[in-house]
Amino acid sequence: MCGIIGYVGSKDAVPIIVNGLRKLEYRGYDSAGIAAFGKSGFFDVVKQKGRLAALEARLTDYPVEGFMGIGHTRWATHGEPSDVNSHPHLGNQGKIAVVHNGIIENYKQLKERLERKNVYFSSQTDSEVIAQLAEYYYNGDLMETVIKVANRLEGSYALGIMCVDAPDILIAIKKDNPLIIGISEHGQFIASDVPAVLEHTNKVYYLNDKEIAVLKKDSVQFFNIDKEMIKKPLETVTWSPDSAEKCGYPHFMLKEIMEQPKVLRDTINSAIGNGKNKNVMNKLDCSKFNKIVITACGSAYNSGVVAKYVFERLCRFPSIEVELASEFRYKDAVIDERTLVVLISQSGETADTIAAMRESKSKGAVTLSIVNVVGSTVSKESDFCLFTAAGPEIAVATTKAFSAQLALLYLLAIQFAVKLGKLTQESEQELLKEITALPGKADKILEQIDDIQKYASTCVGYKSIFFIGRNIDYATALEGSLKLKEISYIHSEAYAGGELKHGTISLIEEDTLVVAISNCERLYGKIMNNVEQVISRGAKVLLISGSAEKTPDERISMIRLPAVFELFAPSLSVIALQLFSYYVAANKGLDIDKPRNLAKSVTVE
Repeated sequence: MCGIIGYVGSKDAVPIIVNGLRKLEYRGYDSAGIAAFGKSGFFDVVKQKGRLAALEARLTDYPVEGFMGIGHTRWATHGEPSDVNSHPHLGNQGKIAVVHNGIIENYKQLKERLERKNVYFSSQTDSEVIAQLAEYYYNGDLMETVIKVANRLEGSYALGIMCVDAPDILIAIKKDNPLIIGISEHGQFIASDVPAVLEHTNKVYYLNDKEIAVLKKDSVQFFNIDKEMIKKPLETVTWSPDSAEKCGYPHFMLKEIMEQPKVLRDTINSAIGNGKNKNVMNKLDCSKFNKIVITACGSAYNSGVVAKYVFERLCRFPSIEVELASEFRYKDAVIDERTLVVLISQSGETADTIAAMRESKSKGAVTLSIVNVVGSTVSKESDFCLFTAAGPEIAVATTKAFSAQLALLYLLAIQFAVKLGKLTQESEQELLKEITALPGKADKILEQIDDIQKYASTCVGYKSIFFIGRNIDYATALEGSLKLKEISYIHSEAYAGGELKHGTISLIEEDTLVVAISNCERLYGKIMNNVEQVISRGAKVLLISGSAEKTPDERISMIRLPAVFELFAPSLSVIALQLFSYYVAANKGLDIDKPRNLAKSVTVE
């Protein structure tokens, strides 16, 4: 949520920052703004409610330039979306400019104190408190001021700070929100995420909490909160600049759906043979655990629900739980040193998942994370980390990262099953053969894109769409339903097929659409009984199946999947469901990559 980009260097900062903001649009926002240190010796600030295009139009009318600047895309928390509530924020004297991502929990107390000292606030945001407090403390030493401010703030923040008295210095500091430092030949960057700087550099530093970066056009220095200089490793990002571009596709989401065969192949290869993920799995001693807890949010949670079925079947583990991270962090979970907590997060910066990780570690549990972003908080703080090879995922609704998570979870379950003596070598090889065949089978589903598109075009008018499945297909139904509601705004729910008569069937009426998923051959008859029940009440049915050899009934439409071992079927079903959801939303003419009210990375509660 929210996006920060800052630059100090030898080039005009404004076009660089605007382009960086464009690369951060996927994070979700309702307003945008930019501040640059201009020739006048003061900050030129332009802010605009709405999409980035509105800010660019305003910049045409009110041109801004300078060799140092900060930009921001805001997602409203405190104060409605408006020009005045947009970032950057200035102090009363116009000396200090600030962009902020996060939530300041004690802002009311700080604001009241400053107002008693005759400091005037122009916005309703918690973020303006930072700029006003910085000006209140400022005594000529900007870094000292930043330290004083940081010591007074409670909550989470990633900050970019400039001062008119230091026209060549940009300062950054963070706590519980991501912030990177990029190094290029023409200048230095701060940013919320790598795609914002990838056009200029793939050399980055990852800030840890309460670390301060002092950027000049030709140097970067790092300090701790005690003002002591520290050294940090410079990392090379392996993502290519093209990976953050649409490359001819109408939306990032479609591009990312189409990339899944390659993502699956790369992620699988990283966990077999001598891949880095394989080395991490080898180090895990699963025999010391009597309980596994998988915790995550959104689609990552759904991948955990899939994993529960896989781990139970293959490992016969005594206790496997799947918890929403937003609930896990507050439930006083029964975990100890014999518990493995698996944390799943595309960004590695999900606030609830971070909190769940820290809660788990405080109780002695071992933590294993599955993330997509190197240098993220979850990846750095967990005891073990597996990285998905998805590359940057720009669309808010996850597709390829979810598929990569599933692949690693399958392989982790196989590894555990072998170590626990639950799989013979022959069975292990058979399962690995099934997994390595998934990318090719994913290609087969993508070849059906035209048929899926045509069917989806007939579904635009539905008010409600229900998803049903049995066993692991129910877990897939959860993700299919979430994907549809995220981007199409059609009401959607997922149910276990056997629960229809326990209340759900009362919602089925004439011309309701029910998407039935069937890849468990032993349960095919059961799910088809459920299909008959909804058809008899007037529902239309879309069957997604690798079990049925042919369409079982003329009243049923079907997307046929390649034959696959049922535990790995979610990797194929979900691609069909992603395409279906995408084309339903596309036929409605919606903003698919940036669905309303949603953000890619939920870095605040």
